[in-house]
Amino acid sequence: MLGGAGPVLRFAPSPNGFLHLGHAYSALLNERLARRLDGALLLRIEDIDVTRCRPEFETAMLEDLHWLGVRFDGAPLRQSERFGIYGAYIGRLTDAGLTYRCFCSRSDIAATAKATGEMRRDPDGALLYPGTCRCRSDAHDPAGRPFAVRLHMAKATRQAAALTGGAPLTMRALDAALHVEMLAVDPLAWGDIVVARKETPTSYHVSVTVDDAQQGVTHVARGRDLEAATAIHRLLQTLWGFPAPAYLHHDLIRDASGEKLAKSLGSTPLRQLRAEGVTPQAVRAALGF
Repeated sequence: MLGGAGPVLRFAPSPNGFLHLGHAYSALLNERLARRLDGALLLRIEDIDVTRCRPEFETAMLEDLHWLGVRFDGAPLRQSERFGIYGAYIGRLTDAGLTYRCFCSRSDIAATAKATGEMRRDPDGALLYPGTCRCRSDAHDPAGRPFAVRLHMAKATRQAAALTGGAPLTMRALDAALHVEMLAVDPLAWGDIVVARKETPTSYHVSVTVDDAQQGVTHVARGRDLEAATAIHRLLQTLWGFPAPAYLHHDLIRDASGEKLAKSLGSTPLRQLRAEGVTPQAVRAALGF
């Protein structure tokens, strides 16, 4: 366990672009909660996407956080240095008969959905995987094509139920006052998720679940857009025997048109505000800190 014995929180950005005010809010909220709980605040660099994550973005990210005045405990953890660890945990799922190889592309999934009229979607709005490769024998890999590894969700949830004595999966949900409410979660809504991508030997869900456990994270504060994904993380925690953090999912920072801030949308980066002479104190005040 990499974290301390007391409360541990983490801020975990991806260096695939420049930080914006939404990232600043999440970092400052984690900082406030860590100090309120007399706990540690860790920095995790979620850079498993080695094609989009770049060193210059990481450097800029660290500069922006330093300028904002957010201080972390200990050295950053980089996920790109931990592929072997994630692979070992995926291997445990495979050894338990809970995974299978998938050769389908997004276009294959869309074509199947169109042909069958089955247009169910996961909580993020993506088409649910139809299970095309679920019964394929690994001995018949199509001409050595690259494959993803998917979790057989029906088997996985049955295994989790066996481990919990049939008790439903729940998460400890926190509000701003840190009051706890137990909420039911439904991993089946996500279908057979990818646990290792074709181009990357892990996935967000695997990496974040393993790292939260190994860093001793006790409280996760992140955007509400990740609230539904907590169902997957609670399932993996149960399958691997990990403790479950408490989760606080905060509202997203939006622009004047109501769109959530995002790197992909070109939201104003913190470094541009810095160049325009905006002070970190002004940013903190504007975000309620």
